[in-house]
Amino acid sequence: MVGTKSSPGGTVKLFNQFFKYLPTFLLSLALAIAVWVSAVTANDPIEVRTYPYPITIEYVGLDPAMIANTQESRSLTLRLSAPRSVWEKLTQEQVSVRAFIYLSGLSSGQYTLPVQVQIDKAPVRIVSYSPQTLSIQLDELATETLPIGVVQRGEPAIGYDAGIPSLSVDRATISGPKSVVERVKTLRVVIDLNKAVETITRNLAVQAVDENGLLVSNLTISPAEITVVQPISQRGGYRNVVVKVVTTGQVASGYRLTSLTVSPPAVTVFASNPTLVENLPGYVETNPVDLNGITDDLEVRVALNLPEGITVVGDQTVSVIVGVSAIEGSVTLSDLPIEVINLNPEFSAQLAPKTATIILSGPLPTLDNLKPGEVRVVVDLEGVTPGTYKLVPRVEVLVESLRVESILPNSIEVIVTKGTPTPRPPGR
Repeated sequence: MVGTKSSPGGTVKLFNQFFKYLPTFLLSLALAIAVWVSAVTANDPIEVRTYPYPITIEYVGLDPAMIANTQESRSLTLRLSAPRSVWEKLTQEQVSVRAFIYLSGLSSGQYTLPVQVQIDKAPVRIVSYSPQTLSIQLDELATETLPIGVVQRGEPAIGYDAGIPSLSVDRATISGPKSVVERVKTLRVVIDLNKAVETITRNLAVQAVDENGLLVSNLTISPAEITVVQPISQRGGYRNVVVKVVTTGQVASGYRLTSLTVSPPAVTVFASNPTLVENLPGYVETNPVDLNGITDDLEVRVALNLPEGITVVGDQTVSVIVGVSAIEGSVTLSDLPIEVINLNPEFSAQLAPKTATIILSGPLPTLDNLKPGEVRVVVDLEGVTPGTYKLVPRVEVLVESLRVESILPNSIEVIVTKGTPTPRPPGR
């Protein structure tokens, strides 16, 4: 068998052909990739948006014996580039997005550290984020237990004393940066005693203060709140009693008394002999307030009628407010003529019926003194043209305190014609 041997010239020719068409092949490949990318992008376009949920910069690797603080915001703003399909998962919080700084191995001191962002979804590209660094202060974590003091603000009412307060817990533990804990001089709660007349029970926040009495923040206080019971007791010779209003006379006829109030409703009285105030019936009376013939509300200051040896603490008079109103009633006015108003002078009108009955209500004295002409019934024919109408008459009352309860009939027939109306025969 005779073998064949390829010639060196044929191999060279083959390579020449390959290199000749290589640019065309690469161009075709590039075009194919471009078409594919375009098709994919058209169905799932790339969008650049701001991540819609808050991201808090975390501390990673912090020594349990240390505490980190920063004066800067730990909220991260993040802009991402991703296909629309990925954004749907991002906006539904199906993708974990974290921002953090590494604190591992760091000792006490001030640091400016880079913020790192981690996203567990591809393809997502980080476009920008802020802040990119965070300045923090690392301190040793310190703890101390201190007694809680009570600061009383204000004074009880006259004749009352504040006793020794009791606390549900008398000590609290503070924890935080060592430099901050060392500034704390005392722990306190503040209770307001202003004009107190009875024992006070309050849940109060525990405060940490420095040697100048200023509040110290950036601390954890446990417990943060305690219950304080502040006893308030009345001194001997003092007593709280209610005020009883004494009146004379009667309001005017047709009026009634609606209210009788006094301010203050109670007063504190004092006697150097405690037995005197102890023997009081629990109230003191005012000097008489004269109600004779009054027809309106009355406000007057009156003195108290105190037994001998007893004085009132503070203002020596009280304010008495008397409420007076008219007794309500009603009256029926029959066969009031119905007047025509605003009728075109070239027209005439016939009414059926020509009279109405109304019921008024209001204060009896006003109803008793009602004068002719203070009430009238009208039908307004402004702009009305010839024809037959069903109209509602209107009652005009010139006395403000009176009210119209009803009118009969509540509608009448009105015939409008040109010229002067022909009078109806009697009885029709």
